[in-house]
Amino acid sequence: MSESAPRPTLEAVAARAGVSRATVSRVVNGFDGVREPLAERVRRAVDELGYVPNQAARSLVTRRHDAVAVIVAEPETRVFADPFFARQLRGISKELTAHDNQLVLLLTEDRDDHARVARYLAGGHVDGALVFSLHIDDPLPGLIQRAGLPTVFGGRPHWNGGEDGVRYVDTDNRGGARDAVRHLLSLGRSRIAHITGALDQTSAVDRLDGFRDVMADPDPALVEEGDFTAASGERAMRELLGRRPDLEAVFAGNDLMAAGALRALREHGRRVPDDVAVVGFDDMLPIAEQTEPPLTTVRQDIEEMGRLMARLLLRDLEPGTAPDETAGAGPSGVVLPVTLVRRASA
Repeated sequence: MSESAPRPTLEAVAARAGVSRATVSRVVNGFDGVREPLAERVRRAVDELGYVPNQAARSLVTRRHDAVAVIVAEPETRVFADPFFARQLRGISKELTAHDNQLVLLLTEDRDDHARVARYLAGGHVDGALVFSLHIDDPLPGLIQRAGLPTVFGGRPHWNGGEDGVRYVDTDNRGGARDAVRHLLSLGRSRIAHITGALDQTSAVDRLDGFRDVMADPDPALVEEGDFTAASGERAMRELLGRRPDLEAVFAGNDLMAAGALRALREHGRRVPDDVAVVGFDDMLPIAEQTEPPLTTVRQDIEEMGRLMARLLLRDLEPGTAPDETAGAGPSGVVLPVTLVRRASA
């Protein structure tokens, strides 16, 4: 059996390029101060020799691991079943990959998970963290703060109104809810119900607030809490029909709950949109196009939200960079716009 070829070393690259070992180190580790002709010679030698930097040694020099923790505050059964999370993770992954960073996925469901995540973050394995689907009583923000990691949150933070310098990316949830309800009113519907998401999450609270902005003083019997799953939308719709069989429309806090509501309406013999008009939130394809009838909904760019979270974090990890003003960002937050997509359900 033949022995494998020895792994190219930093010294071998320096000899091939005709420069010092220190010069090769600066180029490989991305530092400035090397003239471009010399840097190009080093890069060419790296390619010719197939040199791959030793990550452990590189981390000692750069103090970077080129790895980012992505923390989803949900059980794995939901993360891998709800397409929302797949889209957001895809946006994050694309941005991190484009900058040669690794994604480390961490899921939390109970206190044991929080302790495990806290130990991992404190162990110095990653450069920063991206966190989304937080619940109001979640200890994660405190654990991350104690670990001293740069962090960007997906969704408006619930503490201090998000005005304490916390970095976050969110969607205009309140404005999107207002658009949905105004559309239903424009169709001549006045008895409009709302199926909320889990009200320990700011996205659900903001959408409920948008509903109330337009409906002014809505009948409490026309509001039912779900948890962003199709099953909860179906259950909530049955509850609403039991309390207010005369309802004319429903705004569901996401497309999965809207799909569940459509099932319940069919079971009760209600025609959509003739008897009850339905609007969702997300524009989650292919779900929104494959419901019967196809779903009118509020579109948010979930993948872009993930991409911007990663971009903001990577900018924060580069020394001397200014805050990103992308998409109207202030010093701490980016709020992405939404659009109403009209289909057959309303």
